[in-house]
Amino acid sequence: MAAFLSNLRFVAWTALAVAVLFLIYFAVGVAGYEFGDAAFWEAALRWSHVLVSIMWIGHLYYFNFTQIPNAPKIPEEHRGPSIGKVIAPAALYWFRWGAMLTLITGLLLAWNQGYLLQALTLGAADDPSFAVPKTILIGIGMWLAIIMWFNVWFIIWPNQQKALNINNRYPDLDAASKAGAAKTAMLFSRTNTLLSAPMLVAMTGASTLFG
Repeated sequence: MAAFLSNLRFVAWTALAVAVLFLIYFAVGVAGYEFGDAAFWEAALRWSHVLVSIMWIGHLYYFNFTQIPNAPKIPEEHRGPSIGKVIAPAALYWFRWGAMLTLITGLLLAWNQGYLLQALTLGAADDPSFAVPKTILIGIGMWLAIIMWFNVWFIIWPNQQKALNINNRYPDLDAASKAGAAKTAMLFSRTNTLLSAPMLVAMTGASTLFG
């Protein structure tokens, strides 16, 4: 067992396999849905959406509550090789792809449930749903998530590439430019942290509060 648990790849794939078996057993075997039913795909997409969003927001909080505040406490000669060249690039990989998959699964879930256009237009596309608080609330949550996704892919990630010279894309960038890129990435990461709490209220509250 120790050998198995020591291998992250084995653990991750086994966890996913067990989760899929759980989903199939309870959705098909117990609840009686078929694979083509909208309810089955709702369950599958909702699980996928939550799973990848944990990866995204978990890394967002790791950066803002753990790495950024504590990295300056590490001596410079140790900080660069350990964090800038190893930890940060790996974390940024899961961070940005967690954001991408969260957006994709969220849009697919809304499409599966038939409220994608209504939510993105805050109900204006389907009068009189404009007066429906659930549509407005989930729409606000979706737009906050889209803004956060945009920040990740088009501001945070490009600036982190410059600041850390990831994949040696910016070998000749001067120190001042690297510092400026790092600050920009930090400010937009902090912006996403600010948006994350109200976004989660909208996402979780829409179904809970309005059925």
